[in-house]
Amino acid sequence: MYLCCFCFRLQQPDCPEPSCLSFKSDRSKIDMIEFKGVPPSDNIVTFVKNELKKIQKVLSSDYQECLESQRENEEVLDSEDEEHRKSSREAFLKITLNFLRRMKQEELAGHLQSSKRISRELKSNLKKKFQCVFEGIAKAGNPTVLNQIYTELYITEGGTAEVNDEHEVRQIETASRKPNRPETTIRQEDIFKPSPGRDKPIRTVMTKGVAGIGKTVLTQKFTLDWAEDKANQDIQFTFPFTFRELNVLKEKKFSLVELVHHFFTETKEAGIYRFEEFQVVFIFDGLDECRPPLDFNNTEILTDVTESTSVHVLLTNLIRGKLLPSARLWITTRPAAANQIPPECVDMMTEVRGFTDPQKKEYFRKRFRDQKQASRIISHIKTSRSVHIMCHIPVFCWITATVLEDVLKTREGGELPKSLTEMFIHFLVVQSKVKNVKYDGGAETDPQWSPETRKMIESLGKLAFEQLQKGNLIFYKSDLTECDIDIGAASVYSGVFTQIFIEERGLYQDKVFCFVHLSVQEFLAALHVHLTFINSGVNLLAEQQSTSQKFETRKDESAETQFYQSAVDKALQSRNGHLDLFLRFLLGLSLQTNHNLLRGLLTQTGSSSQTNQETVQYIKKKISENLSAERSINLFHCLNELNDHSLVEEIQQYLSSGSLSIDKLSPAQWSALVFILLSSETDLDAFDLKKYSGSEEALLRLLPVVKASNKAL
Repeated sequence: MYLCCFCFRLQQPDCPEPSCLSFKSDRSKIDMIEFKGVPPSDNIVTFVKNELKKIQKVLSSDYQECLESQRENEEVLDSEDEEHRKSSREAFLKITLNFLRRMKQEELAGHLQSSKRISRELKSNLKKKFQCVFEGIAKAGNPTVLNQIYTELYITEGGTAEVNDEHEVRQIETASRKPNRPETTIRQEDIFKPSPGRDKPIRTVMTKGVAGIGKTVLTQKFTLDWAEDKANQDIQFTFPFTFRELNVLKEKKFSLVELVHHFFTETKEAGIYRFEEFQVVFIFDGLDECRPPLDFNNTEILTDVTESTSVHVLLTNLIRGKLLPSARLWITTRPAAANQIPPECVDMMTEVRGFTDPQKKEYFRKRFRDQKQASRIISHIKTSRSVHIMCHIPVFCWITATVLEDVLKTREGGELPKSLTEMFIHFLVVQSKVKNVKYDGGAETDPQWSPETRKMIESLGKLAFEQLQKGNLIFYKSDLTECDIDIGAASVYSGVFTQIFIEERGLYQDKVFCFVHLSVQEFLAALHVHLTFINSGVNLLAEQQSTSQKFETRKDESAETQFYQSAVDKALQSRNGHLDLFLRFLLGLSLQTNHNLLRGLLTQTGSSSQTNQETVQYIKKKISENLSAERSINLFHCLNELNDHSLVEEIQQYLSSGSLSIDKLSPAQWSALVFILLSSETDLDAFDLKKYSGSEEALLRLLPVVKASNKAL
């Protein structure tokens, strides 16, 4: 009967039964349990077990619901309260262990004591791993404390796993035209919490989003909050994986238990082999990077967590729910790979939309301590539609901040870059300057294009172009070898251009390389194609070309015109717009003003103003050919990169003067009108179709605007 004196319930008026400890209120009261009319001994044991289960919940989760309700009233637990909470949980652990040992349950006591210790050890290691991030840069750079710079991302529930293989910049542009749609938004700590009205628990969550939108940082923040005891304390083990790491193991065999032990050695040292006894979360980041893709149709069924097989078979069966069905899974992917997993295996689909307009402002205000400078940068970004749209992507915000910070410092009062091409050329210049000063011992005023720098950029450009054609964003040793880059040179490039080209190491020190963002890869690919043509007359976009043709045609100005026009045609032939951003960069690089910035990389002068004008006219001709709205929009962005705004300005003048005659608009003018309306937040909020015409032709022409608007009148 000694046990009866120690069994109690914790009561707190603000929390429903069963309750938890709160240290902001008076210390929790203990109600002694009185046994009147004591039942037989087996009922006493049942009662004690139930009470111990309640205590165990307090030990493992600290009653997450109560903590959340407390968090609404108390912004942050101060350090004293945090210590009280931890010490009380330790006290509960000791009491529970004492109970179990008095009940001769030594195995259970040892199991509980071991799991708590290992959970703490795992949290400590994950905290060290994720508390700092290298924002856009490799680990040679200065780390930033994640909790200091983390800006909430716009995450929505819903959507489908249908494949969307459109160019990701096109997807961002489409999303930017839907400013205020009512959608269910989710905080990262609530990713496994069922929405109101949903009865079925959530086992598998898929989160999709374009490259650089913040999916990886999102999973890191989730893991860090768990490791710091801030959220999801009902989870006993969180195991974060990346497909980049798992790709390296594709030739090896593991059981699921061995795979966990391999990456998280704390669990092996503790002798934990039965993960079904715990609440476990597996995070798999970057499904789109899985090589080869997972195959759910032809992979055998596996249910034994101790049976060894390939990593792909393990992952497929874990996602199917055949292996460890009690586990929760969180998978992130770019949109094009979302359909790899059958819809019946995904309980909830979410999407990361990146930064909203207020979040963009928050990012730049955190990035720049000088608020006057931050305000100028925010105002400047709004003047360039293409730059403003790209800033939905956190990595692009970082690139923009890097460039504008340097330009403001080195050219006080000078004009800030407006086009995407200008922005990326400046980004390359900034990185070359850093290399000259940091690695070559030069001064910031020295010419930035040394022979070594030029060779590096040429090699990276070739890699960017050849891998872009294959659709690869991450590169292994074999990919580098195909581009005539040895692994040692790649390591040097990543060490020098830390903010362009990244090297990552897996557990076996296998090296994985990637560009900091898809847009950086596309810019360098366009630069490679441009430099190759300007310096040697070779058109890399042509299917076949004899050597004599390559060098003779370059002497003729018409060859340049054909070069740019063929690039426009090739991009328009792309069904999903994969060359859209590449084309913008390639055309932007043809401007003489941009050649001035690249002087030293070019061995010959570039295209003439006449060539540029011919390219502009060719694009306008294409716009008049009744292309789809998305293709027309990209061609207008191309005109922006060529610094030609005549077609848009013409329609804007008609609109402002009230003299727009719908009946007399040419196809190109219709396209310009659609482009202007899609770029207008006011028109998209409530689009008045009657202002333009009620005709069937007008409705068909303006259908993209009607679809994008919140309300059509």
